[in-house]
Amino acid sequence: MMNKLLQPAGWLPPKGYANGVAARGTMVFVGGQIGWNAQQQFESDDFVEQCGLALRNIAEVLREAGAGPEHMVRMTWYVTDRDEYSRRLSELGPVYRDAMGRNFPAMTCVQVAALVEHRAKVEIEVTAVIPD
Repeated sequence: MMNKLLQPAGWLPPKGYANGVAARGTMVFVGGQIGWNAQQQFESDDFVEQCGLALRNIAEVLREAGAGPEHMVRMTWYVTDRDEYSRRLSELGPVYRDAMGRNFPAMTCVQVAALVEHRAKVEIEVTAVIPD
């Protein structure tokens, strides 16, 4: 394994993310991606659909660097509605796995008052490391 998951002894394992990741190699920083297409057009105002498109956008940027979801070490979600995020986690799981596989980096999710793009309900940024 190229990355080492950091799981302190005695801690319950996290669900859907890692507590920490140690990695060495070329760092790739993916700027915040939102749920619009390559022409910067929203196809939906649905939260889960926007999440899926944002995640697929991240995967495309990673591919451009010669990386993939397996190289992610950190992911930060900015959501405009924490309650909707929590309420729809069961729908988000399959959408996440479809775009990212079973790769669960260290993750943070925060609610924000608004995102720059008015229709955006989620923005996700990623750090990845391609091994030397």
